[in-house]
Amino acid sequence: MLTVTHLSKKLPDGKQLLRDINFSVERGEFVAILGLSGTGKTILLRCLNGLTIPDGGEVILNSNGDPLRITGSNSSRMREIRQQTGMIFQNFNLVKRRSVIENVMIGKLGKIGTFQSIFRKFSNEDIESGHRALERVGISDLSHRRAGTLSGGEQQRVAIARSIIQDPALLLADEPVANLDPTASEFVMEHLRSISIDNNISTLAVLHQPELARKYATRILGVRDCIIVYDGSANISDNDFKTIYGSTYNASAE
Repeated sequence: MLTVTHLSKKLPDGKQLLRDINFSVERGEFVAILGLSGTGKTILLRCLNGLTIPDGGEVILNSNGDPLRITGSNSSRMREIRQQTGMIFQNFNLVKRRSVIENVMIGKLGKIGTFQSIFRKFSNEDIESGHRALERVGISDLSHRRAGTLSGGEQQRVAIARSIIQDPALLLADEPVANLDPTASEFVMEHLRSISIDNNISTLAVLHQPELARKYATRILGVRDCIIVYDGSANISDNDFKTIYGSTYNASAE
């Protein structure tokens, strides 16, 4: 469904972040991306939805039999690609002065007409789908609350609802639980996993918590020294974690 071949990226100062990255993701897979800070995990996600232009390589999204080449696409093609790609951020990226349901409906803006988009005119069917998305993540009772009054875990669930209302083929999550306490992290990861499986959405999540990757992902990609050093089962051994994080990795600390 998603194919990445020979992807590479350097910073403007010449520092190599990604080198010859190759992998593919099937429908419904939940892939956790692990690695030390500064190894290019976030840049990799940004290359997958066109927010960052790689120096080389190719990214192809094939969700409905019509392959979309993300790398090198023009603006109109990128609009089509981003309609099929949901993005969840570490800092939620909500409009905090607006209500929960208004934030969720932002996920529909890419699929409605220009006039509707400018004036945020949504059909009753669209609004109903927004409420269903909130129900899916367990916060339908908060639909009319201002987003800024919610807890961090609740805000991230609003962000998930905003993404799934797009009906994406691909969901990208950049450290979705980095700012959450352990209980909220478990709630968010459980929702991400169940949505990925139930809706047959391919999900890639950058995580800094190896224990969550092992518990919730179906597969793990480990990035170290600009390359993928592990690509395999989430039932990962401590030795494989050391391959990703180095000899200082301590399983007992997780």
